[in-house]
Amino acid sequence: MRAVVQRVQHASVSISGQIEAKIGPGLVVFLGIEEIDDMNDIQWLSKKISNLRIFNDSEGVMNISLLEDGGEALVISQFTLHASTRKGNRPSYIRAAKPEKAIPLYEQFIAQFENDLGRGVMTGIFGADMKVELLNDGPVTIVIDTKNKE
Repeated sequence: MRAVVQRVQHASVSISGQIEAKIGPGLVVFLGIEEIDDMNDIQWLSKKISNLRIFNDSEGVMNISLLEDGGEALVISQFTLHASTRKGNRPSYIRAAKPEKAIPLYEQFIAQFENDLGRGVMTGIFGADMKVELLNDGPVTIVIDTKNKE
C-alpha cells in the first residue's frame, strides 16, 4: 500500500463538474493499493498517517499530528501510484490491485483511518474520473509505502 500525503490549506474533488468532497486545512491522502496488500498494511498506514507530525506547533516546528491538530482529511484512490516505468514510455499498472480486491481494502482503510482519527474523513469515489484541486501548504508532501516499514 502506498500513500502520497500532502498537507493542504484546502482541497476538493469534483466528478462530472460537481464537487464530491472538500476540506479545509488538513491532509490529502492519495492511496494506491496493490494485490499483496492486506489488513496489516491498512492498520500500519492509517496509524502512521494519523500520527505523522507534519503540522506546525506554536514555534513553527513541524511537531503536531493530524490527530492532535484536528484538521480534516480527504482520501482519494489512485492506482497510478503503483505505476512501473522500468520498460518503455507507457507505464504498467500490473502491481495495482484489481477493483474486486482494491475496493474492499480502500473502504477498510477509510474505516480504520476514521477510527484512528476519531472523526470522519472525506473521500472521492473509487474508480471515478476525478478532478482534484488542492493548495499544498509548505509545500509538505510525504510518500509512505507499507513495504518499506522496516
